[in-house]
Amino acid sequence: MRTQMSPQIDIRRADERFKTEIGWLDSKHSFSFGHHHDPRNTHHGLLLVNNDDVVTPGMGFETHPHRDMEIVTWVLRGSLVHQDSTGHNGVIYPGLAQRMSAGTGILHSEKNDSWHLQGERHDEPVHFVQMWVVPDEAGITPGYEQLEIDEKLLSSGALVPVASGLERHDGEAAIRIKNRYAALYAARLTPGQSVELPDAPFLHLFVARGAVNLEGAGPLGTGDAVRFTAVGGQRVTATEPAEILVWEMHATVAA
Repeated sequence: MRTQMSPQIDIRRADERFKTEIGWLDSKHSFSFGHHHDPRNTHHGLLLVNNDDVVTPGMGFETHPHRDMEIVTWVLRGSLVHQDSTGHNGVIYPGLAQRMSAGTGILHSEKNDSWHLQGERHDEPVHFVQMWVVPDEAGITPGYEQLEIDEKLLSSGALVPVASGLERHDGEAAIRIKNRYAALYAARLTPGQSVELPDAPFLHLFVARGAVNLEGAGPLGTGDAVRFTAVGGQRVTATEPAEILVWEMHATVAA
């Protein structure tokens, strides 16, 4: 219960993240991931992965498996090709949200080679954030969904639901995820614009790009993140053009 938790605002700076750099990939991990493991930093609320990835043209993640995970991908720049064992394939680009439910097991690949589908070669890196949350239950049927989030909404200066399992978002223009206690929002802010964070037991704020000021905590820059426990409602104000991602969570991973 929320009354059993102590209010906490935990700021994690960009340069504190785990890093994987292997030539074609520049990846920064907010939580333990792959060979980077810290038992004190495995998740926040229901969020287990928040990877900030840049992939060079023609390269990417070859086919690999996932199981019992809700995986949401949000592209900031460039385009990313997705292919999976359920027969889905396509190009993800800024403003197009993607959700993959791994369920009983799924194979997929992600590459910066959209010219193979679109016919025009490019030399632009793709920059995206990939986030994993646990599903409500294990062993569900694997699934895939992608959805264009209206450009006007993303330019409105408001927090826009991107992916959600919360009942109140049913029917809204957001991808549905298989966890009824979690929702992801995005906002693109111009200098001076501000949004109010949700009030929830667990929040995760990630500054995908730009700079903002967090009420009561001060300035945050690109790659900075904040983990909120039992406290919310603060205002986030852009000090330069910015894009933020916010997870609202009403449960946490069982110990």
